[in-house]
Formats: sequence, structure tokens, C-alpha cells
Amino acid sequence: MATLSAIRNERRSLRLAELNQGVRAVLEGHPLGEVWLFGSLARGDWDAFSDVDLLAVSASSADARELADALQSAGLGDDVLALSTDDWQRLRSGDDPYWRVIGAEALRLDTP
Repeated sequence: MATLSAIRNERRSLRLAELNQGVRAVLEGHPLGEVWLFGSLARGDWDAFSDVDLLAVSASSADARELADALQSAGLGDDVLALSTDDWQRLRSGDDPYWRVIGAEALRLDTP
């Protein structure tokens, strides 16, 4: 008999596999982009009411916004933030505790 923890881990693994597959498809049109998962699903403390928080990162802010739009159009994220690569690096290692936590907990989703 599977434990509740094992069932949760299996469901999270399946959800991450689905996200990775969708992200790979979107990144085919945005080869310089990166997609990061953050929030409860990334941490592993999600529930049935949790949303999917994604961060679209690319060389420029405009490219990142295009990637974010593509992720939302594909139905992959509920909340999708867009940042240039430079801004992402600066924020995740900066003094703002909000961004430091995101930087520490975020999972980079697969690239093509």
C-alpha cells in the first residue's frame, strides 16, 4: 500500500514531467530562453489549489515577455513573470528577501 507521501511525490513527479514536456515545446521557438518554476510546486508543499508559478528568462526584457506570453498561451503557468537574464541574476543574489527565496527554491525546467 502506497503512503500518502509516496502518492504526493508521484503526483508531483508527473506534474513536473508534464511541465517539462510543455516547456521544451515552447522553448523550441525561444532557444535562448530559460524557464524556472518557483512557489509551492517547486518547494514540494503544493496542494490541489496551488497555482503554477513560472519565471521566463531571456537575454532581453522584450524576449522574456515574448517567452512569458508563449508559456501562458500554452497553458503552462498561472502566474508567469518575465525577466532579462541580467535582472534574474541580480535579483536572485541581491538583498531583497522575496527574490532571494525565489532564487534559492526555483527549479529550472528542461531546455530543448
